[in-house]
Amino acid sequence: MKKINKKTLSIVILILFIFTSKVYGMPDGSILDLTTDNNDYSISIKIMLLFTLLTLMPAILMTMTSFTRIIIVLHFVRSSVGTQQTPPNQVLIGLALFLTLFIMTPIASEINTEAIQPYLNDEINQDEVIEKGLEPIRNFMFKQTESKDLALFLDIAEINETENMKIEDIPTKVLIPSFIIGEIKKAFKMGFIIYIPFLVIDMVVASTLMSMGMMMLPPVMISLPFKLLLFVMVDGWDLVIKSLVLGFN
Repeated sequence: MKKINKKTLSIVILILFIFTSKVYGMPDGSILDLTTDNNDYSISIKIMLLFTLLTLMPAILMTMTSFTRIIIVLHFVRSSVGTQQTPPNQVLIGLALFLTLFIMTPIASEINTEAIQPYLNDEINQDEVIEKGLEPIRNFMFKQTESKDLALFLDIAEINETENMKIEDIPTKVLIPSFIIGEIKKAFKMGFIIYIPFLVIDMVVASTLMSMGMMMLPPVMISLPFKLLLFVMVDGWDLVIKSLVLGFN
């Protein structure tokens, strides 16, 4: 069995944890390197911390990308149409993941160009690759974050906000929750707009049934085909997906 190249091992670990290291307040990337002789951490402690970050990494990457807004909006679409568990959760999550991949591909390419490739060519060290790799995702989150959300978490963190404050002055631990809150609010606004036409259909059907004296007939059974027909006629999935993707531009 061939011995694993130490630099290859460091690269794999670096790619996995390039974002999570800064999120958890690690000022440098030394803990990510299992191949260096560092007396501050034993190998066993490093492995334990790496596995801890590995379990949390999917949640962090989902909340630092477009996934949050997409999955919430798709859930609102299903709820507003009233199709219960159709499409199933697995389909919605899969669609949200691939849409996230589609939206985040330019950012991933920038990270590869600015951080990963220079590191592979020994042009920058491990600390620099973490800084350069985190910069594109921070810029993405900053563009999607509202100033009042940033102000809220800056105030909670007791950081004085100035008029000339730049993105470099905002800590990642402040930017991430501000971004998540903003994404949830935007998703709820889109959900409200999606609900309106289907709510009108429900009200019309319920009023019609009451006027006909059909009190025992559930309005949902009658309104569901009309809502499905409306959603198909207006190409609802195309409109929703287009709005989601263009919303990140």
